[in-house]
Amino acid sequence: MCSPQEAGMKAVGVKMVTRSRSRGPGVGPRGSWEEAAPPQRGEAAADGRQNHRPVKRQRKVQRLRVAYEAADDDSEEAKGAKPLQAPAWEPQDWRQQLAHIRVMRSGKDAPVDQLGVEHCYDASAPPKVRRYQVLLSLMLSSQTKDQVTAGAMQRLRARGLTVDSILQTDDSTLGALIHPVGFWRTKVKFIKQTSAILQQHYGGDIPTSVPELVALPGVGPKMAHLAMAVAWGTVSGIAVDTHVHRIANRLGWTKWQTKAPEQTRAALEEWLPRELWGEINTLLVGFGQQTCLPVHPRCQTCLNRTLCPAAQGL
Repeated sequence: MCSPQEAGMKAVGVKMVTRSRSRGPGVGPRGSWEEAAPPQRGEAAADGRQNHRPVKRQRKVQRLRVAYEAADDDSEEAKGAKPLQAPAWEPQDWRQQLAHIRVMRSGKDAPVDQLGVEHCYDASAPPKVRRYQVLLSLMLSSQTKDQVTAGAMQRLRARGLTVDSILQTDDSTLGALIHPVGFWRTKVKFIKQTSAILQQHYGGDIPTSVPELVALPGVGPKMAHLAMAVAWGTVSGIAVDTHVHRIANRLGWTKWQTKAPEQTRAALEEWLPRELWGEINTLLVGFGQQTCLPVHPRCQTCLNRTLCPAAQGL
């Protein structure tokens, strides 16, 4: 049994709960035991008419603040705040690696610097003819060293390299002119087909977009992006050949090891600043021709030997 004092305390406790849960318009501040003021004349009548309605309790909602939430939506700090974004992935030490490659390539004495696509067309030819020669040199360059491509372009230009002249040249003669480029027989067929399409649909010029370029026989994504850059002066994407593909994977410039150049291009474009897309092909191609060779890379003379994951395993 409870003592009278305990019973009194329990009664008070019940009363406190009851009063706190049913605070009406006449109740004082929370936690106060002041009695509600008696209703004035006229208020009683209104209460009599409304006392059948249940009283809705309004709950005070407390806003939970988190660390990145602005303190006041109307404050200057809140107005200038930007939504948080997850940090983008980028390779470790890539800026230092790139700086080292620029130093090693500062002499610009690799084959690509003297015999690349920028040096294979006739600069004195009309713009439309120059653009066609750029595209043709890119088609010849697939699976072919720059020295061999440059020689084939010189022989073709000596006969007057235009869409019309190629279409008027028989296949055997064209094959003899471009030999020994890689897959020269297949390239003869592709060059003839592409030249006919350009004459019929583009007035002898080349397309102005990557989708149209890759639709041409014998033209892949790398060629299309280089053609956009050299022929039209537009950086549409990163041109990835075997050199860029190999070096990007060796340096750890992809989240995972990619299997094909197009996978490497997509991986590089996710993080590499766009302002670097135009130079990265020639920079890495020359680096691959002189230092980061496919077989027996010259890691001992490379400035990135302590930063390159591939070099650590050699």
